[in-house]
Amino acid sequence: MIEKERALRDTLASLGSVVVAYSGGVDSAYLAWVAHDTLGDRALAITADSPSYPQRHRQMAIDVAQRFGLRHEIIRTSELERPEYRANPANRCYYCKHELYTHLTRIAADRQAVVVDGNNADDRGDYRPGRQAAREFGVRS
Repeated sequence: MIEKERALRDTLASLGSVVVAYSGGVDSAYLAWVAHDTLGDRALAITADSPSYPQRHRQMAIDVAQRFGLRHEIIRTSELERPEYRANPANRCYYCKHELYTHLTRIAADRQAVVVDGNNADDRGDYRPGRQAAREFGVRS
């Protein structure tokens, strides 16, 4: 096992229980798999069901979760009801992620878990307004 994966597993184990913001993309799928492998039933992958999230992406998330035996739930989010999101500003992703993390942190609180998301280190220099929402909600990446 490589050093970075061991560090990830150690971090997840120290959290005890996690809710993974799971889009089905490579970063979140890898995180969900490692969390499941490390924590078993104490890892829950959650995908948002929203008109802003294409059905083909949601289906990919479902397929990957089934293939790897992940605990997976789909929740409804309503970012389209938020006027800030509908205004389509440059930081629209902030409002989308704010909506998502509002739901995920409630679920995590009920489970005494921590919300985690997959984030590629290469993306740190990019303009990512959703990262601000993650920081505000204490999401671990």
